[in-house]
Amino acid sequence: MRGKTPVIAMVAAGVLGVAAGGWPVVTAQAGDSGPSTRAQLASVLGDQKWPTPKPGSWTMPKPAANGLPPVISRIETRERVVFLTIDDGYTYDSEFVNLVRKEKVPIMTFLTSTYIKGQGQYFWAMRNAGSPMENHTISHPNMATLSAERQKKEICGASDAIQAQYGRRPQVFRPPFGSYNQTTLQVAKECGIKSVLLWSAEFYNGTTGPGVGFNGFARGDGGKGFKPGDIILMHYRKGLAQEFQMILGWIKQAGFRPAAVENYLPTSLGGNVPATPAHG
Repeated sequence: MRGKTPVIAMVAAGVLGVAAGGWPVVTAQAGDSGPSTRAQLASVLGDQKWPTPKPGSWTMPKPAANGLPPVISRIETRERVVFLTIDDGYTYDSEFVNLVRKEKVPIMTFLTSTYIKGQGQYFWAMRNAGSPMENHTISHPNMATLSAERQKKEICGASDAIQAQYGRRPQVFRPPFGSYNQTTLQVAKECGIKSVLLWSAEFYNGTTGPGVGFNGFARGDGGKGFKPGDIILMHYRKGLAQEFQMILGWIKQAGFRPAAVENYLPTSLGGNVPATPAHG
């Protein structure tokens, strides 16, 4: 879709449609993000309230000793939960919004902000389906190869754009390709980032992964299947709705369920958990 302005369908539900549990089709020209359009989309649906972890069932990630954003690739938990995260934004699947709302699946989006111009309305719909919009840079470079100035421009610029469009400044960052260095962490902190979220497994949806074939699943540790607390990487690609149903089936078959990773992170790291949560 590079160079084109697609028409996005199914990006908003009217008040009547929400009350009836429906998601009526509303077409909006991509890139039309004026105040009236933003207000319409913002009023669609309140923030989703995803289940929180059982007290004592997980180990809360802690800030790094050096004061920089900690790098997290998995959540330590005894619950059979996994965390679905989706990156980029170059292509989109309009059916996916319907699926996320219907199945009530928590996901976290790491948005490459350059795609706001073409797919801004689509990601409003994703936000209103309950997905936080977090930072995946402006243009998806290999961060470890850039100067401090370039890294800061990529991270701060993306946060500025996402905040301007969606009303909330990202607090969680995912470096493209998982590539970062100490400079990345330092400038991320300066841009308001509180934690860096990597992944422990990847579903190669819509593409071929090394050694696992098309639509393959691979663990970073070389093992098989899911483990409690896995953070799973996916990408916004054409056909995402069908592939998402595929991985949801695998997750359910294995006796797991998707959970909201922000409900397992403390507020100090960009999540929703108080620093000293109540136990009972």
